Amino acid sequence: MIISFYIAIFLLLAYGILFQFYSSWWKDLPDFNAADAAAYTPSVKISVIIAARNEEENIAACLHSICKQNYPKHLFQVILVDDNSTDNTFRIANGIAYEGIQIICTRLAPADKNTAPKKRAIETGIAMASGELIVTTDADCIAGPGWLQNIAAYHHQSKNIFIAAPVKIKDGSSLLSKFQALDFLTMQGITGGAVFKHFHNMCNGANLAYEKKVFYEVDGFAGIDNIASGDDMLLMNKIAKKYPRQLGFIKSPAAIITTLPAASWKAFFQQRIRWASKATHYNQRGIFLVLLLVYLTNLFIFCFLLMGFWQKFAFMLFVLLCVAKFFMELFFVKDVAAFFQQQYLVPWLLLLQPFHIIYIVVSGFLGQFKTYKWKGRRLK
Repeated sequence: MIISFYIAIFLLLAYGILFQFYSSWWKDLPDFNAADAAAYTPSVKISVIIAARNEEENIAACLHSICKQNYPKHLFQVILVDDNSTDNTFRIANGIAYEGIQIICTRLAPADKNTAPKKRAIETGIAMASGELIVTTDADCIAGPGWLQNIAAYHHQSKNIFIAAPVKIKDGSSLLSKFQALDFLTMQGITGGAVFKHFHNMCNGANLAYEKKVFYEVDGFAGIDNIASGDDMLLMNKIAKKYPRQLGFIKSPAAIITTLPAASWKAFFQQRIRWASKATHYNQRGIFLVLLLVYLTNLFIFCFLLMGFWQKFAFMLFVLLCVAKFFMELFFVKDVAAFFQQQYLVPWLLLLQPFHIIYIVVSGFLGQFKTYKWKGRRLK
């Protein structure tokens, strides 16, 4: 037990140092506001692409929020690709119209094999797109009115050809929603800092922008189309190989996309297993080492929880390690939570440490060996 404790301390110290870097990088990442962009006049044509499956409860709100953008109507279109929904998603989406805004709704043709249906849906949307800049989001997301304006202005000013943009989870009164919101904002802070410093690549498909021509330059999803997940990070890695210094993160509150939390613990774990399943395909040393450190740190702390069922002293060490981990994350999480206006979640950080440790260990393990359910399908 003592040797395991020393190893856990060593890993936790390395983990703490890593978070200090993330914290510093997040603070150094400049804030962006389209209103401050020098001599910017909207000119780039944007195609917003939504891959949707069984989202009849959310699709109308999503489309309405996108169509109410303060970006010039003639400079953006919305393309919804329905991925063989078994509900009324397509009918609802197809019935929405806004004067001056082109909304295209199409159904994805059934396939014998649905290894990566979301990638196929996005590819279909891009093939139909007339915009120079592709912006992707999900059917359960809500955009603020300045979303496209800020992305377009940042694209113009930064000259980045791939843009990761901020996403936050709408938390509610349940413990599960608070846990997801807190975990997600932490990942978003890591994403922003890491992309800004070109330390490793991270992004989320709920809020991405990239040039259409670049998508085709790297042959789209070719080579990663056998992997169910990864329409975001795996594509980012392909583009990064060709344009390593033209990837950025827009740190703008107006560019935030708000998404819904998973409805149940089971759905949450299925989602995170899906995310973890692509980890071995990143082919980037930086993120591999980070994921390995994070996983091993949580794994060794988790072992003391298990040993605590037989030895009370081990459980005391588990509590001690949880508290230490909390303080190593605290100041970084406070800064990121302030950006997302979710400061009220910070007091939950200590209480939810045990849940976070368990979920990292379990989802990380099962993501490599287990199939998962997504939108009524079983994928691997």
